[in-house]
Amino acid sequence: MVKILLMARMLLGTLSQRIKNLVKTNFIIKTTKSVNKSLEKPMKIPLLKTLLLSSIAALLLGLSSLAQAQLKVTTTTGMIADLVENIGQDKVSVQALMGVGVDPHLYKATQGDIRKLARADIIFYNGLHLEGKMQNIFDKMARKQTVIAVTEAIPEDKLIRYDQLHDPHVWFDVALWQQAVDKVANSLANKDPKNADFYRQNSANYQQKLTQLNKWVQQEMAKVPADKRVLITAHDAFGYFGKAYGLEVMGLQGISTAGEFGLQDIKQLKDIIVQRGIEAVFVESSVSPKFIESLVKGVQAEGRNLVVGGELYSDAMGAKGSGADNYIGMVKHNVKTIRDGLLGKAGSHE
Repeated sequence: MVKILLMARMLLGTLSQRIKNLVKTNFIIKTTKSVNKSLEKPMKIPLLKTLLLSSIAALLLGLSSLAQAQLKVTTTTGMIADLVENIGQDKVSVQALMGVGVDPHLYKATQGDIRKLARADIIFYNGLHLEGKMQNIFDKMARKQTVIAVTEAIPEDKLIRYDQLHDPHVWFDVALWQQAVDKVANSLANKDPKNADFYRQNSANYQQKLTQLNKWVQQEMAKVPADKRVLITAHDAFGYFGKAYGLEVMGLQGISTAGEFGLQDIKQLKDIIVQRGIEAVFVESSVSPKFIESLVKGVQAEGRNLVVGGELYSDAMGAKGSGADNYIGMVKHNVKTIRDGLLGKAGSHE
């Protein structure tokens, strides 16, 4: 998409210059006797119109050719779209179905979504039942299209299991998400062999950034004393984060926000908070904060100190300009928020 905009700007610049030259020629005044007399007459309007139309046609043709050359990719979540864009760059045109603050567990595809999926050269989704209400759609489309679950590359023994289901929130362990990077890079290379080296080189570059990110997360979480590393959120989205970086994780709901919970669950969690002296809990951007806020009020009513440590991005990234509008930015925001909240410094990001 960026390449298309740059091409449009370049072609529009060329078109603008051509128009200026035509206008200048059309109204030129004889300045020397040696000027050809034919230039003393204004250019006929039909000729000017023809040249303008041909320039516009060239602009549209250039944009059309570039768009057709790109691989059309549709993803479910913003995290996957960001991953594809980092690897595909100007060779792909990416659309994400789920925007800011959208809960993928409850998401229902619209007719517009179906059309976007049908027009795609390749579809990437998370899998592990994250997009629970869309799985049948993916299964049907896989009969005729290239449909890839990015979590397919992760060995089962690395996945967290709850009852009969696996936890789908693998992106919170940066090292596991790196395996999804490999899956996407190989899938793009197989679909578009002529650019295979391009995708694999971009993948290698992005992997280096994620390796550095993973080390940084480990360092930041190490700043929190072991007895304070208890992360309480609206639902169990941070299990992989806790396992990878040494935190105990609790949630009001299970791994899906579609799960049920009641007053007894809130009471049990409140008792744990009081008994263990936990001082901060966290809301999520894609889940209503009312239950966490109710939990905080319940604990405070007993004379205990408990605050909302901040908002975490769990199932969706942040809005443009938030700093959390890409995967690396989202992880950094969450880590800083958790670190400061557990250290009693909520809102004081370094």
